[in-house]
Amino acid sequence: MEEALLEARAAGVRGEVPVGAVVVQGGVIVAQAGNRCRELSDPTAHAEILAIRAACSALGRERLGGHDLYVTLEPCPMCAGAISAARIDRLYFGASDPKSGGVSVGARVFAHPQCHHVPEVYDGIDARTCETLLRDFFAARRDTE
Repeated sequence: MEEALLEARAAGVRGEVPVGAVVVQGGVIVAQAGNRCRELSDPTAHAEILAIRAACSALGRERLGGHDLYVTLEPCPMCAGAISAARIDRLYFGASDPKSGGVSVGARVFAHPQCHHVPEVYDGIDARTCETLLRDFFAARRDTE
């Protein structure tokens, strides 16, 4: 999770919502990314999507069975769908997202019968640090507006 937090912090410095994601296989980082929605003018450029794309590209395949994904914030429904499509084995996330989450709250994508692959999910990983990073980012933005 520490590497995902580094990606999240870098995203925050770029003015992006500070979310980071890391794809790992056997303890080795395969790909990592932070949010780049504003930079790329792409609403799908969430950290999870970018990390999954990079991992698939590096490995030359569209599925990531045997891989884990660490992300600082509960994935949204779009990212949860991508995690399922990529066949990620285990999802570890930090902060819950009561507003836009798609795993534990909200859409609960993995609970739907249409979801073809459900990863093992572990939440609350370094949650306090992840929550503080997000809270401080948005507080600073409110103070400047």
